[in-house]
Amino acid sequence: MRKPLRVVVLISGTGRNLQALIDTCADDDVDAQIVGVISNRPGAAGLQRATDAGIPATTIDHTEFESRAAFDIALAAAIEQFEADVILLAGFMRILTPDFIAQFAGRMLNIHPSLLPKYRGLNTYARAIEAGDTEAGASVHFVTAELDGGPVVLQGRCPVQADDTPEILAERVMREVELRIYPQVLRWLAQGRLQPAARGFLFDGVEHLAPLQVEAV
Repeated sequence: MRKPLRVVVLISGTGRNLQALIDTCADDDVDAQIVGVISNRPGAAGLQRATDAGIPATTIDHTEFESRAAFDIALAAAIEQFEADVILLAGFMRILTPDFIAQFAGRMLNIHPSLLPKYRGLNTYARAIEAGDTEAGASVHFVTAELDGGPVVLQGRCPVQADDTPEILAERVMREVELRIYPQVLRWLAQGRLQPAARGFLFDGVEHLAPLQVEAV
């Protein structure tokens, strides 16, 4: 019998994607458990979401470390204590060092608010509006040393409206796309349907080089 997938979620903010993942793990048909939530920012609202769900929550304040590498060493030690199978970055606003990424290669995924490879990094909504894009969205991808450059597993799309501001578009992408696609990827991981590959990823044993797609409601 497959053991429940042990998941650690890394956050920096309000934890809306975290909440969606918590709710997914509460479903009887999802064989996964969030065993820990770690924030790099004290007082992040997502920590309270974890506590309310009975999930151990801790803060590793990056401002208390003399270097990025020192912070990553502490973060890795905390993750290892949870004996995590998978690490999910959910609004975790830190660039991780190559050594950290290598330690968890193939076990760490991130959700990014753009249709990768478009708009890696920050300010994705403003950049989409400024470019005159007619659609925006989000991508779940494996984390590699290349910023927002790992294999994309699943994308969702929604329209960009003529009167959108970055804030309005961000809310639409969150509500219609992000809160749907990250739980779906977690389900696939728990079912053993999704694995990393040398190139791309394996889904149901078939190698994919391009992301799977889901349309917004």
